[in-house]
Amino acid sequence: MTDIHALSGAYAVDALDDLERAQFERHLADCPTCRAEVDSLREAGALMAETVAEEPPAGLRDRVLADIATVRPLPPIVPEVTRRPARRWFPGLLAAAAVVTALGVGAAVVQPWEDESSQTEISAVDRIQAAEDAESWTEEFEDGSTATLYRSVSLNQAVMVTEDMADAPSGRVYEVWLQHDDDMVAAALMPSGPDNVVELVGDPATADGFGITLEAAGGSPTGEPQGDVLAVVGFEQA
Repeated sequence: MTDIHALSGAYAVDALDDLERAQFERHLADCPTCRAEVDSLREAGALMAETVAEEPPAGLRDRVLADIATVRPLPPIVPEVTRRPARRWFPGLLAAAAVVTALGVGAAVVQPWEDESSQTEISAVDRIQAAEDAESWTEEFEDGSTATLYRSVSLNQAVMVTEDMADAPSGRVYEVWLQHDDDMVAAALMPSGPDNVVELVGDPATADGFGITLEAAGGSPTGEPQGDVLAVVGFEQA
């Protein structure tokens, strides 16, 4: 990324695009060093306009072009900014640590020097579990594995979370369905692996329940359950 201090020369001769100009002018309002340099360059430019044109020496253009490749423009030296003593952060950090200890696993501290892009995006499970109307239903299978569906009607979102679930047989896949009255609507295909979190598609808020079937690879070709039924759970079973 270009050091914004290095743009003073281009700004003085109006060689910046609109975005760069706007950014540099915001910087210029708070940087006396750059303001002084821009003023100096503009004064030099005005003097150059008053000089008498002369024929340049032969070969000057070639020498200038050859030297450009070896010259790197440097930004002006900016006075060092006095920083606050580090100990001023300690009370805030200790308070944040106390919050983490009180909340336990799942709590997160947002560091004051982090920008928005560096903060971890909340997961679908966390978002649903944080909703006031969050509900969950768990189906336990004979081998001890479980499949839990979390739903929030207000968010109209649902996720399926599996634990210790055996992989589907070769050429088969677990398919999750949402039940609407007498119809089962395809909502997700479970990937391989014992522990998965899969967000369901469709309209979880109006669903009456969910089901899990064992279908051919790629899911049911008809859009309706065709394979072995592993579970059917009604949402009234809270």
